[in-house]
Amino acid sequence: MATTDAEIERVRELVASIPPGRVSTYGDIAAAAGLSTPRTVGWIMRTDSADLPWHRVLRANGTPAPHLAHRQLAELIAEGCPVADGRVVLRRARFRFDET
Repeated sequence: MATTDAEIERVRELVASIPPGRVSTYGDIAAAAGLSTPRTVGWIMRTDSADLPWHRVLRANGTPAPHLAHRQLAELIAEGCPVADGRVVLRRARFRFDET
């Protein structure tokens, strides 16, 4: 099933709403957007996120994608996000979309 323009825009809105120093996971965003899989969020982020705070979206274990790890963690640390051993401390930094 193809991803609709409305789904893409919803994911973009959710990512844009993550405040500095906070993060969300692909799964959190998928659930909030009503998508069946976090992979759809990953696809949207790969193809349409240049103008978004992409660095605030992580894998479920709090780690960035390996090819972006250094840059992504540096941006998160600069925002005050808690990082330990190459991963974000999700219990302290995870943004819940119902907080907005």
